[in-house]
Amino acid sequence: MKKMEHANLNGLEDDEKPYERFMRYGPDTLTDAELLAIIIRTGTHGDDSTEISKKILSLQKHPGGLLGLHHLTVQDLLEIRGIGMVKAVRIKCISELVKRMSKCRALQNLKMNKPSTVADYFMEELRHMQTECILLLMLDNKNRLLSSEIISKGTVNTSLLSTREILITALKNHAVSIILLHNHPSGDPSPSQQDILITLKVNEAAQLIGIPLLDHIIIGDNRYISLKEQNLFQTK
Repeated sequence: MKKMEHANLNGLEDDEKPYERFMRYGPDTLTDAELLAIIIRTGTHGDDSTEISKKILSLQKHPGGLLGLHHLTVQDLLEIRGIGMVKAVRIKCISELVKRMSKCRALQNLKMNKPSTVADYFMEELRHMQTECILLLMLDNKNRLLSSEIISKGTVNTSLLSTREILITALKNHAVSIILLHNHPSGDPSPSQQDILITLKVNEAAQLIGIPLLDHIIIGDNRYISLKEQNLFQTK
C-alpha cells in the first residue's frame, strides 16, 4: 500500500523519497519541501510531490517559504499544477493546526497582567493577518480571561473603532477589566498617533463606568508593544 501511495515520485530511489527518508532517518532530516511533499502525498505527470511542494513554497507571497503558507488562499494553491481541492484544503488545515498548537503552548504561560504572555498567546492568530483586527479581551475580578471578541476589522492602514461598542460588549460579558489587542500588518508594532489617541479615549470612558482598560497591546511580526509598558497612558 505504501508503495502505491508514493508511486508517482518518478525516478527516485526508495531511500530518496520523502516518506521513506522520514521512516529511515526521522522528520528532522527532511527539507521543508520534503515535509510538505509527504502531506500532499502524490505528484502529477512530470512533477513529483517534492517539486510541487517547492513551487508552493516559492509562490510570491510575503513572507515566502513556510510562513507564506499562512497567506496562501485555497485559490492560490489551486493554480499550481498538481494541486486539487483536497490537497489545497489539506495544506490550509496544516497551517491552521500550527497556529492552534502555538496558542495551546502559549496558554500554559498566559498571565493577563504580563503583556509578553498575552502577546505570545495571540501572536500566531494575528501576526499573519493582512488587515488590522482589533480584539477586546474581557477579564474577571481575578484577572482571568473571560472571553475575547473581534470588535473591528479594517484595511491594511486603518480600522474603525467604537468606544461605545467596546463598553457595551464589556458590560454584556460582565467584564471587570479589559485589554485592547490589535495587529499591524506591516510587522512593525510601533504605535501610531491614532493608536495612542484611541487608547486614551477608551481609557477615559472605561474608567467612568468602572471597567478599567489595563493595556493596549500591538502585535507585529513576532514582536509586540504594550502601551502600558511604554507609559503611553495611565490607569487610576
